[in-house]
Amino acid sequence: MKILLIEPDKILAGNYKDALEQSGHNVSWRPSAQSAIHQADSERADIVILELQLPSHNGIEFLYEFRSYPEWQDIPVIVLSLVPEESVTGGAKLFEQLGVARFLYKPQTKLRQLVSVVNYLEPAVV
Repeated sequence: MKILLIEPDKILAGNYKDALEQSGHNVSWRPSAQSAIHQADSERADIVILELQLPSHNGIEFLYEFRSYPEWQDIPVIVLSLVPEESVTGGAKLFEQLGVARFLYKPQTKLRQLVSVVNYLEPAVV
Protein backbone atom coordinates (compact mmCIF):
# COMPACT_ATOMS: atom_id res chain seq x y z
CA MET A 1 0.00 0.00 0.00
CA LYS A 2 1.22 3.51 -0.83
CA ILE A 3 1.24 5.98 2.05
CA LEU A 4 1.81 9.72 1.80
CA LEU A 5 3.33 10.85 5.11
CA ILE A 6 3.20 14.61 5.75
CA GLU A 7 5.41 15.34 8.75
CA PRO A 8 7.72 18.35 9.19
CA ASP A 9 9.95 16.69 11.81
CA LYS A 10 12.61 14.68 9.98
CA ILE A 11 13.35 12.37 12.94
CA LEU A 12 9.70 11.53 13.60
CA ALA A 13 9.11 11.06 9.88
CA GLY A 14 12.00 8.60 9.75
CA ASN A 15 10.60 6.62 12.68
CA TYR A 16 7.11 6.48 11.17
CA LYS A 17 8.46 5.60 7.73
CA ASP A 18 10.64 2.79 9.12
CA ALA A 19 7.78 1.27 11.15
CA LEU A 20 5.34 1.42 8.24
CA GLU A 21 7.85 0.05 5.73
CA GLN A 22 8.69 -2.84 8.08
CA SER A 23 4.97 -3.66 7.91
CA GLY A 24 5.16 -3.88 4.13
CA HIS A 25 3.99 -0.41 3.12
CA ASN A 26 5.54 1.94 0.58
CA VAL A 27 5.94 5.38 2.23
CA SER A 28 6.60 8.73 0.55
CA TRP A 29 7.56 11.43 3.06
CA ARG A 30 6.92 15.12 2.51
CA PRO A 31 7.69 17.85 5.09
CA SER A 32 5.15 20.43 3.86
CA ALA A 33 1.61 20.74 2.51
CA GLN A 34 2.76 22.11 -0.84
CA SER A 35 5.29 19.33 -1.44
CA ALA A 36 2.61 16.80 -0.41
CA ILE A 37 0.15 18.18 -3.00
CA HIS A 38 2.85 17.82 -5.67
CA GLN A 39 3.54 14.23 -4.53
CA ALA A 40 -0.16 13.34 -4.51
CA ASP A 41 -0.46 14.77 -8.01
CA SER A 42 2.39 12.64 -9.34
CA GLU A 43 1.60 9.39 -7.48
CA ARG A 44 -1.75 8.44 -5.97
CA ALA A 45 -1.55 7.38 -2.32
CA ASP A 46 -3.82 4.79 -0.72
CA ILE A 47 -3.66 6.56 2.67
CA VAL A 48 -2.43 9.96 3.84
CA ILE A 49 -0.94 10.52 7.32
CA LEU A 50 -0.98 14.19 8.23
CA GLU A 51 0.48 16.43 10.94
CA LEU A 52 -1.59 19.60 11.39
CA GLN A 53 1.37 21.83 12.30
CA LEU A 54 3.14 22.40 9.00
CA PRO A 55 5.32 25.18 7.60
CA SER A 56 3.55 27.72 5.33
CA HIS A 57 0.14 26.02 5.05
CA ASN A 58 -1.28 24.15 8.03
CA GLY A 59 -2.85 20.71 7.89
CA ILE A 60 -6.43 22.04 7.78
CA GLU A 61 -5.57 24.14 4.72
CA PHE A 62 -3.97 21.07 3.18
CA LEU A 63 -7.15 19.04 3.81
CA TYR A 64 -9.37 21.66 2.16
CA GLU A 65 -7.14 21.72 -0.91
CA PHE A 66 -6.68 17.94 -0.98
CA ARG A 67 -10.41 17.30 -0.78
CA SER A 68 -11.14 19.86 -3.51
CA TYR A 69 -9.84 17.36 -6.10
CA PRO A 70 -12.47 14.71 -6.97
CA GLU A 71 -9.85 12.00 -7.48
CA TRP A 72 -8.58 12.42 -3.89
CA GLN A 73 -11.92 12.56 -2.06
CA ASP A 74 -12.01 8.85 -1.28
CA ILE A 75 -8.44 8.54 0.06
CA PRO A 76 -8.45 7.91 3.83
CA VAL A 77 -6.60 10.53 5.89
CA ILE A 78 -5.17 9.83 9.32
CA VAL A 79 -4.36 12.95 11.31
CA LEU A 80 -1.36 12.23 13.56
CA SER A 81 -0.71 15.48 15.36
CA LEU A 82 0.71 17.27 18.36
CA VAL A 83 -2.43 19.41 18.25
CA PRO A 84 -5.22 17.88 20.37
CA GLU A 85 -8.43 17.34 18.41
CA GLU A 86 -10.48 19.37 20.89
CA SER A 87 -8.27 22.44 20.38
CA VAL A 88 -9.11 22.65 16.66
CA THR A 89 -12.00 24.98 15.87
CA GLY A 90 -14.80 22.75 14.62
CA GLY A 91 -13.06 19.65 16.00
CA ALA A 92 -14.58 16.27 15.23
CA LYS A 93 -17.32 17.75 13.03
CA LEU A 94 -14.77 19.56 10.84
CA PHE A 95 -12.61 16.45 10.55
CA GLU A 96 -15.65 14.38 9.58
CA GLN A 97 -16.54 16.92 6.86
CA LEU A 98 -12.96 16.79 5.56
CA GLY A 99 -12.96 12.99 5.42
CA VAL A 100 -10.55 12.28 8.25
CA ALA A 101 -10.75 8.55 8.97
CA ARG A 102 -8.90 8.70 12.32
CA PHE A 103 -7.42 11.34 14.60
CA LEU A 104 -4.37 10.26 16.60
CA TYR A 105 -2.78 12.48 19.24
CA LYS A 106 1.01 11.99 18.93
CA PRO A 107 1.88 11.99 22.65
CA GLN A 108 -0.55 9.11 23.18
CA THR A 109 0.18 7.09 20.02
CA LYS A 110 2.79 4.36 19.84
CA LEU A 111 4.31 3.25 16.53
CA ARG A 112 2.54 -0.10 16.68
CA GLN A 113 -0.80 1.70 17.14
CA LEU A 114 -0.16 3.80 14.04
CA VAL A 115 0.71 0.68 12.03
CA SER A 116 -2.41 -1.04 13.35
CA VAL A 117 -4.65 1.87 12.29
CA VAL A 118 -3.05 1.95 8.84
CA ASN A 119 -3.50 -1.81 8.44
CA TYR A 120 -7.15 -1.51 9.56
CA LEU A 121 -7.85 1.22 6.99
CA GLU A 122 -6.00 -0.58 4.20
CA PRO A 123 -8.32 -1.02 1.23
CA ALA A 124 -9.17 -4.60 0.35
CA VAL A 125 -7.29 -5.90 -2.69
CA VAL A 126 -9.81 -6.79 -5.38
